Amino acid sequence: MNDTAPPQRHDPFVSLPARPRDPEQAFVRSGATRGDVYRMAGWLLRAYRRHQDDSPVCLAATDRGVIAAALLASLAGGPPLLLPYGFAGRILADIHRVSGYSLVISERQYGLPDGVTTICPRPEGDVEPLWSTPPPPERIIVKLFTGGTTGRPQFWSKSAANLLLEANYLADALAVDDRDRIVATVSPYHIYGLLYSVLLPLVSSAGVAAATPSFPAEIISCVAVEEATILVSVPAHYETLQGKQTTTGSLRLAVSSAGMLGEESNRDFYRHNRVDLAEIYGSTETGGVAGRYRSRGEECFTFFPAVQGRLCGERLAVRSPYISPEAQRDEQGFYCSGDRVAFASERSFSLLGRSDHITKVGGNRVDLEEIRAAIKRQPGVTDGVVLAVPTGGGREQQIVALVQGSCSTDGLRVGLAQILEPYALPRVIRFVDRLPLNDRGKYDHDAMLSLFES
Repeated sequence: MNDTAPPQRHDPFVSLPARPRDPEQAFVRSGATRGDVYRMAGWLLRAYRRHQDDSPVCLAATDRGVIAAALLASLAGGPPLLLPYGFAGRILADIHRVSGYSLVISERQYGLPDGVTTICPRPEGDVEPLWSTPPPPERIIVKLFTGGTTGRPQFWSKSAANLLLEANYLADALAVDDRDRIVATVSPYHIYGLLYSVLLPLVSSAGVAAATPSFPAEIISCVAVEEATILVSVPAHYETLQGKQTTTGSLRLAVSSAGMLGEESNRDFYRHNRVDLAEIYGSTETGGVAGRYRSRGEECFTFFPAVQGRLCGERLAVRSPYISPEAQRDEQGFYCSGDRVAFASERSFSLLGRSDHITKVGGNRVDLEEIRAAIKRQPGVTDGVVLAVPTGGGREQQIVALVQGSCSTDGLRVGLAQILEPYALPRVIRFVDRLPLNDRGKYDHDAMLSLFES
């Protein structure tokens, strides 16, 4: 994950053939073969033609073989896929209101709005080529929905070029091939999980485990049973694996993203497993931006070869072929992120934290101003401030709230739980007679932070 990695391939479809090279090779371990995935993609294309509706299709499947088939069908000319951040009826209904989808791809029936049909592809017929000429690279393939602080759906689109160029780079940089077996603890409905547990296996011919383990014993067992060579996980899971041996020898690489991993968790994983852990920095809208290996002495993040970076005030601005089409760029094509950085060299940097009111909790985006507004609407509250307190370095934060008013902590928590996502609820709430102000009459953030130091 550095500038010595192989150069970026410019043809997005160079590693993704119209027909699988080995139809009998397993895509999902103990599940769908590559031929099955392509047959299901063909089934979906025929179903789309019968349905005669070009509106986006909601993807709500859990089988990575079905998810891969749906991606292939969209790449081959089918409608874009809507990837929800959860499968609860409320979430699917909210996304329907903003998108108007009429088809859902899923192995099960959900409580869906009227007029919506559920389909599930079957691996029927011969394995036919999905396209005669590569589809347009600028074609929108997926729209990834995020819930935000209050669960209101927001989305970022990804084009064929966005997804396949990054997947091709990862396959080269991580030397992934048909001998690799991937275990992922992150959902494929997160851009990180989609890239590493669906697209990376598609372009590299690696196999991927069917399960998505989350508890330490489940992760360790799945790595052993699958004889995994690559573990794709998130900081919260690596923290639970501290002090544990995760592999008996098959694992050659671990990857972490969706938030910054604490230094001790990283070093502990290497101590117990003697396996390099690659930390990836990026976001849904930017895609992957940079990486580092602490086990190799890398303290700073190094940009991926196709990514350029510079400062936008104190914030990192990036130019990259992986950035979502709707992300606002300047005249030179740079997108300004919300992360403050310090450059160590032209191609490397360290993270200093967020510069705006958006922070990350467990890989989820949280808007501190939305939480503050929710608190101020509660009975008995006259004012309040919401802060993000670092928990492990980088961008991972814990939400705390300082509240001025006469309501109880329990009452406030009950009220907030009705309107905020669980990950957006303040972990600590302190009540004060009056919020601290500085000499200019503005909130004294240092004084407020000191109230949470213990």
